[in-house]
Amino acid sequence: MRLIIAILTACLLTVPALASSRIKDLVDVEDVRDNHLVGYGLVVGLDGTGDSLRNASFTNQSLNAMLEHFNVNTRDANLNTRNVAAVMVTATLPAFSSQGSRIDITVSAIGDSDSLQGGTLIGTPLFDSHGRAWAVGQGTVTVGGFSAGGDGASITRGVPTTGRIANGALVENPMDGTGVNPWQEIANRTSLRLSLRNPDFTTARRMADVINAFMGAGAARATDPSTVELTRMASYNGDMIDLLAEIEQLRVQPDLPARVIIDENTGTIVMGENVRVSTVAIAQGNLTITVRESPVASQPAPFSQGQTAILPRTDVSVEEDNTQLGVLQESVSLSELVDGLNAMGVSPRDMITILQAIKAAGALQAEIEVL
Repeated sequence: MRLIIAILTACLLTVPALASSRIKDLVDVEDVRDNHLVGYGLVVGLDGTGDSLRNASFTNQSLNAMLEHFNVNTRDANLNTRNVAAVMVTATLPAFSSQGSRIDITVSAIGDSDSLQGGTLIGTPLFDSHGRAWAVGQGTVTVGGFSAGGDGASITRGVPTTGRIANGALVENPMDGTGVNPWQEIANRTSLRLSLRNPDFTTARRMADVINAFMGAGAARATDPSTVELTRMASYNGDMIDLLAEIEQLRVQPDLPARVIIDENTGTIVMGENVRVSTVAIAQGNLTITVRESPVASQPAPFSQGQTAILPRTDVSVEEDNTQLGVLQESVSLSELVDGLNAMGVSPRDMITILQAIKAAGALQAEIEVL
């Protein structure tokens, strides 16, 4: 953990103070987004690790419906196979996916199946939140975990009831349902909005200024902390796609709020470069109390007819580190703060406590977020 903190600190301290980022890395374009897809299907071919049809009635119904589709009537039969499992299939459809392209899918058991290892997903339509089918998933499930055992013991590694199928779904319907290509619809626009992934007044204003300096006055306007409105000027020789391709390479220096992120479970601390500390004195000492039990046996005197007794004996020792009081000067930078705490020899766990105490004292000019 100390090595991880040291590496992160070194990376932060070596980043230039005026580092800039491309606009394409800071914003999302209006109506250009991924879509989440979900479907319900069956995985077959399992080696006795599927759903028990008596307990998973939905698997039984789905199996009967699938067999009836192939003109096999099993409604009155007592099916007792453990080679089938009901699953939910999820996927992310990238923006502007073309018909015939393939996407990865994730398969997750919803019954009492023990493992999906070696199973094959039967053709499963994948729907969006509006109930429209966009893709069909099918293929052999790849499982990262495994489960094995006998009558007396068993062992499980990973999650064998969840798997993936690389390129397992085929995109069938890339249109929006009206027959209009969304790519062409955006290309014909004269204006659209850029949404900042980290909303900030200063960053939005800087982005608009950079675009106007490149395209001319009036090409961009910051409407709120999270939105920059982009306008395709009449004098521009190209469509909106050409305009986006040009401005997304422009660089903007984002302005980040002063924030300290703390993960108490792992002892990880991440601090932004704008973190400042007012004048404060810090002393970090460790008090160690050790208790040792050393019982002794007491023997009776000869011919006294007494009994041997066990007498308790407890040794208590107290050790306290003689840590001197350290002073951090007013408005120190991130590097000075880290150097000062490291010079005091504090561990990442102690550093978390110190930062929270500095914040409670009102000397830390930053927001603390505990994960």
